[in-house]
Amino acid sequence: MDAGFQPVKSADRTLDVLEALAAYDGPQSLGDLTRALDIPKSSLHGILRTMVHRGWVESDGTGTRFRLGLRAVQVGASYVDGDDAVARFAGVLDTLAARFGETVHYGRLSGPDVTYLAKRESVHPLRLYSAIGRRLPAHATALGKALLARRSDAIVDDLLSWPLPALTGNTITDRAALHAELALVRSQGWAADRQENTVGISCFAVGVPGGFADDAISVSIPTARLTADLEGWVIGALLEISGAV
Repeated sequence: MDAGFQPVKSADRTLDVLEALAAYDGPQSLGDLTRALDIPKSSLHGILRTMVHRGWVESDGTGTRFRLGLRAVQVGASYVDGDDAVARFAGVLDTLAARFGETVHYGRLSGPDVTYLAKRESVHPLRLYSAIGRRLPAHATALGKALLARRSDAIVDDLLSWPLPALTGNTITDRAALHAELALVRSQGWAADRQENTVGISCFAVGVPGGFADDAISVSIPTARLTADLEGWVIGALLEISGAV
């Protein structure tokens, strides 16, 4: 970005509101948003009323609590629907899901996080909860580690914020330990997340071929259902996709 660039304040604040609402699981009050964003309550109220009017934000019956509206969902869906890479690998996701019956994700690296752009649901009742558009710390996911490994340690250090947050007791948070993990990923051609993002879930991923340096595909399996044979079959299928075998 141009070092001399000055954003339009009203537009900047509107985007801050959208990003803040996207970060929360439930509705937020005007006071919550005021404290989180440090925007004067009168200004924030005007922004929210405009966004409600346009369908980007919804309010409850009292008009005091707010969450993202349908317009945000529609625009997000348009992004995914128009993405060439997601369309190109849709058949691959279908094949992996049909073969293993487990949750399959297509994710993209954005700064220190990875975002789910597409998924195929597991056929089993016991499965990973996830949603398109969900953003997770790259260092704690197989998708993210597969993509971080495509970069040098110096670039990884600049991308991430240290010390790294721990999502579970298994999450790698140490700089040297993550460097060693990424070196292993580069050597073997695939990444693993063994209950580092969600307790009870293991995940395996590879970066996709064809010049999509920010994209990866993963298969997530409840650890209770994971066997050595299944792990080997999943990794073998992912390596075929990546072109490593």
